[in-house]
Amino acid sequence: MPEFDPLATPDTEPSLTQADLSALFGDSSDQPQGSDEPGGRAAPTGFERPVPVPARSPVVDLEGAMEEVHRRVRHTFGFEELRPSQERAIRASLAGRDALVVLPTGGGKSLCYQAPALVRDGLTVVVSPLISLMKDQRDALRANDVPVAMLTSAQPPGERREVLRALEDRELKLLYVAPERLVMDGFLDLLQRAGLAAIAVDEAHCISHWGHDFRPEYRRLGELRQMHPQLPIHAMTATATPRVREDIVTELGLRDPVRIVGDFDRPNLTYRVQPRSDLVGQIMSVIGRHQGDAGIVYCLRRADVDRIARDLAGRGVRCLPYHAGLGPELRRQAQDAFQNESIDVIVATVAFGMGIDKPDVRFVVHASLPKGIEQFSQETGRAGRDGLPSECVLVYSGTDYHGWKNLIERSSREAELAGLESAGADLDAALQRLDHVWSLASGATCRHRQLVEYFGQAWDKESCEACDVCLGELELVPDGSVVAQKILSCVVRCQQRYGAAHITEVLRGAQTARMRQTGHDSLSTYGLLAEHSAREIR
Repeated sequence: MPEFDPLATPDTEPSLTQADLSALFGDSSDQPQGSDEPGGRAAPTGFERPVPVPARSPVVDLEGAMEEVHRRVRHTFGFEELRPSQERAIRASLAGRDALVVLPTGGGKSLCYQAPALVRDGLTVVVSPLISLMKDQRDALRANDVPVAMLTSAQPPGERREVLRALEDRELKLLYVAPERLVMDGFLDLLQRAGLAAIAVDEAHCISHWGHDFRPEYRRLGELRQMHPQLPIHAMTATATPRVREDIVTELGLRDPVRIVGDFDRPNLTYRVQPRSDLVGQIMSVIGRHQGDAGIVYCLRRADVDRIARDLAGRGVRCLPYHAGLGPELRRQAQDAFQNESIDVIVATVAFGMGIDKPDVRFVVHASLPKGIEQFSQETGRAGRDGLPSECVLVYSGTDYHGWKNLIERSSREAELAGLESAGADLDAALQRLDHVWSLASGATCRHRQLVEYFGQAWDKESCEACDVCLGELELVPDGSVVAQKILSCVVRCQQRYGAAHITEVLRGAQTARMRQTGHDSLSTYGLLAEHSAREIR
């Protein structure tokens, strides 16, 4: 079986060095030598390290502030009203309370920290793991005349100095930074001088080993509570199980937080799961049901993105590829074309989607098994954000499961060799997430019910009337889990060196010269699935 090619990590904030910390305060030519600041430089005038000051008091006139929030929501963001969950989160923020806000994709969690930032005194700092996400949100806010900036090590020195000047002059309401930068020595002191009022931790599930996108740099955010015990902290995420929620509260040191958890059921989404056979044909069937509508096709590998985009374009579909290997300008062009409807379909890796504000996506196709239900929920949640009926289709095979398992175990071995103490716990968590999404794909239980119960919420309906199981569309394969296990066993016995076509021939007991040459006709898995067609196995 060919080596499973993992996705490139999306563009995260580069690791920070002492040199970068020095660059935060300007070029070396601007600074005198021989000081005790990092890199032997003095802090620029006006930025001497301050004595810590208490966090700002909560808004006194809460009802008056909420009236102003509603006005700004209408005039700045273009929404007629807040959702109940948003109202609760914003009230908690203005009252100076810590908060844990879990709203599914499309639930409007960004507004929960953006709106209160506009009506209270001081600066709200937003921690985000991705430079691209920071930039998208900054640009959208600037388009609405919101005083906002981002500060990353990828910016030119002149741009960083301009952000620092705006901070010094207290011109900003929102500042986006990476977690590494926020815990840099002296950076919080600088923010206090700029009127720091609150911190919002976006994608807060990244702090948990049990989250689907654990990032070690997020763990250091727990230091914020020790350094500034009165500072309000608001944790935001779209995907968190009950276990992950508790981990977020513990690791961030949230004090009696207001907990707001949205409804994970999306009744306007119809879920369908299909064993992979003719992948491009299966994708075309979905597109055919949504002629002229916007849709997203998610792939695991960049090569798959390029191939499927070419095949779809060859069949007359207006589409473009999107992945980190294309470079920022090509990605921006593809994203803009999708937003302004120059194309109908974007074929992408997981690098696409965070921060995308397109409410009329009518379908999302996963061309292979995601690594967990969190990822599946987040990506399918980009469909139907306007509340209209939309479709989510997962096309998978047993080789997807094995590919992820192989990658997870290899990553764990590398982490152990690097001395990462949490390697064992990370492995267990990742394998559990993989098993859950495999059960979702291979099982015959209502898809809506599985998703809702996975995130710890009750399901009391007899039928969702919006998935292939409840609609009676599912073609049940007898002993499906046993069949899957036989496929995986065959992959292992073939030493993971052969593709799906060869594995299928072994399982069906093909009598070919290649079987005899490889000796695979003597394997215990040879002919185990002779009664199944090649299409069923693949």
